[in-house]
Amino acid sequence: MADPSTYRPAAGIIPEAPGVYRFADQHGRVIYVGKAKNLRGRLSSYFADLAGLHPRTRQMVTTATDVQWTVVGTEVEALQLEYNWIKEFDPRFNVRYRDDKTYPVLAVTLPEEFPRLHVYRGPRRKGVRYFGPYAHAWAIRETLDLLLRVFPARTCSSGVFRRHGQIGRPCLLGYIDKCSAPCVGRVDAAGHRRIVNDFCDFLGGRTDRMVRELERRMKAASDALEFEQAARLRDDVGALRRAMERQAVVLGDGTDADVVAFAQDELEAAVQVFHVRGGRVRGQRGWVIEKVEQAETADLVAQFLSQFYGEQAALADSADDAAQPVPREILVPELPAEAETVAEWLSGLRGSRVQLKVPQRGDKKSLAETVARNAGEALTRHKLRRAGDLTARSAALAEIQEALGLDSAPLRIECVDVSHIHGSDVVASLVVFEDGLSRRSEYRRFEIRDGVDGGDVASIAEVVRRRFRRYLAETSEISAAKSAIDPETGRQRKFAYPPNLLVVDGGAPQVEAASDVLADLGITDVAVCGLAKRLEEVWLPAEPDPVILPRASEGLYLLQRVRDEAHRFAITYHRQKRSKRMTASELDSVPGLGQTRRTALLKHFGSLRKLREAAEQGRTAEIAAVPGMGPRTAAAVVAALHGNDPPANETAANEMPAKEIPTVSEGERT
Repeated sequence: MADPSTYRPAAGIIPEAPGVYRFADQHGRVIYVGKAKNLRGRLSSYFADLAGLHPRTRQMVTTATDVQWTVVGTEVEALQLEYNWIKEFDPRFNVRYRDDKTYPVLAVTLPEEFPRLHVYRGPRRKGVRYFGPYAHAWAIRETLDLLLRVFPARTCSSGVFRRHGQIGRPCLLGYIDKCSAPCVGRVDAAGHRRIVNDFCDFLGGRTDRMVRELERRMKAASDALEFEQAARLRDDVGALRRAMERQAVVLGDGTDADVVAFAQDELEAAVQVFHVRGGRVRGQRGWVIEKVEQAETADLVAQFLSQFYGEQAALADSADDAAQPVPREILVPELPAEAETVAEWLSGLRGSRVQLKVPQRGDKKSLAETVARNAGEALTRHKLRRAGDLTARSAALAEIQEALGLDSAPLRIECVDVSHIHGSDVVASLVVFEDGLSRRSEYRRFEIRDGVDGGDVASIAEVVRRRFRRYLAETSEISAAKSAIDPETGRQRKFAYPPNLLVVDGGAPQVEAASDVLADLGITDVAVCGLAKRLEEVWLPAEPDPVILPRASEGLYLLQRVRDEAHRFAITYHRQKRSKRMTASELDSVPGLGQTRRTALLKHFGSLRKLREAAEQGRTAEIAAVPGMGPRTAAAVVAALHGNDPPANETAANEMPAKEIPTVSEGERT
């Protein structure tokens, strides 16, 4: 625990100007970022009596060993710089309002040539349009099933789409008119995108216009005595109305707004957001966060608005008003002290004026009260669930500390695992857990390039050596530069933060190999243990017998989770690498067949196996018809997949004889 007085800057050197500050720990890693109208007044508050600080603030200032600041011209610039630094450094003591991955959303993959509609859970991706979140996945599927008869867009996966394109027949949805079947050419890319755009407009709030358009077409069909067409349009109107009935009208004036509410205690706060478009609730999101310092509701509002809408704007790339990440109006329980500054910044993100309001009466106040009740219930549920989770994680770390004889609880655990098949495509993973929770942004994967002869033991030794050599190198660079920021990338150095405990997947040999490497490098403050799969024994260096943790031990459960996560991460990388090698190996030596043509072939046939089947069946003309191919290259592909030498007169694009074309192994390529 650091003493804040050891790095407290003299008050006279801190400017009385707006700016952004950041605290860093002993390894140079940024752990907290904040902004202030007056840097001197704000920073001085952190170095007051520790007993009077908020518990999380006290933990932060005693973890830090340095503080730096940057002066900016205006409060808007400070707000923007604070958001950028939080996004770049991901400080552990800052609140991050990330989307809850447990709630399903309806995703529309607009960047694809034929966009797909599907239920999705996970982090947001740039360019993809999302609707929701919904409380249940079945609610999305029911809504989607109703709307597909009106907007028959593609819902199948990429593999299904390619397969039906190859066989020339649509799927069941194509036969029952719930898909326009772009896979078989019933509609071109432009026509399919129009369908998808109409679907997005409807879910984005332009419901009345769509209904009026269908009613106009229905009347026109009826006047033209096309009664079957009119009946279909009548059913489409009914489907749209049923879908609209599922979304309750909460604001009769058709307001587009986000309604935000908070519930909090001394240590945590819950936030709920209702997204209202066209007067209807289109989605709901919620988070529970740990408070870093004592904050009133107005302070929480300011933090939430800057981080949440900054993140949403970074992911959005549509100029469509219905797809704007920032609404025209945001209803909050209290206005922040810098309300005008925040509104100006939000207006810049949207490109037009954004208003912050506290609802005083009527439907908006009633809706705000409903959102506040949701926030209160979310905080209550979280505290009941979190109490057990925190207790279990604290017990697990304490048990590991006691069982392994560590000086302190292993707050940061790293685990190494190796994956291969009979010594081929050898890869390794390194996963990181902090405070008993995975920290995926710091996962690393390694390729064992030299084909280590000693099997898993030598591979683990190589990975540990490479990881801690980087640690020593970056530590020396930090000492020389007095900064944990890499001057070339502008980001924090990847390997500059050591673990308290290094876990290897294996028994005594693997543990000894890792321990010997650390000893050779002169690293003595990192504990090492191994977890053997068969009996789940914990091995320590130079110990003849393993440590046996009880089967119901929370410490054993945590070590198993760390080991299993390392195994999952390693085997995923191994499969990717092996798949890439197997896909390219048989086509690498074909003269005149570069990466672009290989990609076109595999995209056309769907897989190397199907391409091989086409070659065995003598379908040279079909191969030659693939864009970029030709008769001679197709003949060379057929010969290669048959295991024959290519034709003697065949040459590559650069006129080199086939036998002189150098081949590059996977290891050399990477």
